[in-house]
Amino acid sequence: MKHAVCAVYPGSFDPITNGHIYIAGRAAAIFDEVRVSILVNPQKRSMFSVEERQMMAREALSYLPNVTVDHFEGLLIDYLRQLKSRVIIRGLRAMSDFEYEFQMALMNRQLAPEIETFFIVTDPKYSYLSSSSIRDIFQFGGIVQDMVPPGVFRRLRDRFPPRRSCP
Repeated sequence: MKHAVCAVYPGSFDPITNGHIYIAGRAAAIFDEVRVSILVNPQKRSMFSVEERQMMAREALSYLPNVTVDHFEGLLIDYLRQLKSRVIIRGLRAMSDFEYEFQMALMNRQLAPEIETFFIVTDPKYSYLSSSSIRDIFQFGGIVQDMVPPGVFRRLRDRFPPRRSCP
């Protein structure tokens, strides 16, 4: 049963992974509208620009008609209030994710009691995936094409040409 509400799935998505896509798809099956919202954090050095991350996310999620991609700065709860949304979607991979996300959900509830956080557990095959691990593995020559959408893999390859071995 879908709830007539816009749910916000926030994150850095630097880059978006198959695990993120799985969570967005699960949320899209529950809510009428899901907004994948890329956090602009000036203190964090990102591999891809906000525009690149939006483009990759739009391409990867284009098969989901009720999912849009946006970006925001500042507090998440302020962004939700601006959208008139009351739902945050967060993906969980492991217990360590739950502890962190639970703490954030409680903080958000303290600041905005009208906003609810929904946790979606990932498929076990994505439980080890994170954007930072994708970046690290790829930069050192590891194989990641089964972990990210084709467009992301293409952009990673363009950004980091294959390493040459010593003669």
